[in-house]
Amino acid sequence: MIDEISEIDKTNYALIRKNVSEFIFNCAKRFDNKDVKVLDIAPQVHLGAKEYFKLADVKTLDIDSISNADYIADICNCNDRLIPNKSFDIIICTEVLEHTANPFSAIKELARILKNGGYICASTPFNFRIHGPLPDCWRFTEHGLRELIKSASLKLIEVNALDTPERFLMPIHYTFIGKKID
Repeated sequence: MIDEISEIDKTNYALIRKNVSEFIFNCAKRFDNKDVKVLDIAPQVHLGAKEYFKLADVKTLDIDSISNADYIADICNCNDRLIPNKSFDIIICTEVLEHTANPFSAIKELARILKNGGYICASTPFNFRIHGPLPDCWRFTEHGLRELIKSASLKLIEVNALDTPERFLMPIHYTFIGKKID
C-alpha cells in the first residue's frame, strides 16, 4: 500500500509541476512586456517567472533567508518598508498560499503591493499530500479561492482546476488569476 501511495504522489507531483509551468508560460504570453514589473513569490528551488517572462523586470520574494530572493519577507505581514504600495503590475504566486499561516492576510498584502489594474496569478494544490516546506496549512476549494480573492477586494478573472480523473470534484490543483480594480 505504501508503494502504491508513493506512485500516486509521484504522478500527482509531476502533474502539478507541469500545470504550474504551463500556467506561468501562459501568464507570460499574456502579460510579458518591457514596461511590466513582476514579483515572483515561490520556492526558489523551482523554475520561476524569470524563465518565462523575458521582457518584464522580474523580482523574487521568499520567506527563506538563504533563498537568494530579491526580497526576504513573510507575505502574511505588511512589508511596506520593504515593498511600497502599488509596486508591481503582475504577481506570480505559485504553491505558496497553502503554506501561509493566514492566507487572508497574505492575499491582502499581495493586493497592497499590486498596482491598480494589475494581476495576481496564483496556484495551489487541493488533492495532494502534505508537503514541504513546512508548515503546510491549507487546501482551498474553488469556492474558498473565490472568497479569498473577494476578501482582498480583487476581481476573480479565472479559476482552473486540474481534475483527478477517478475522483469527481476532487481536483489535484488549481490555478487562478485575480485583478486589482480600484
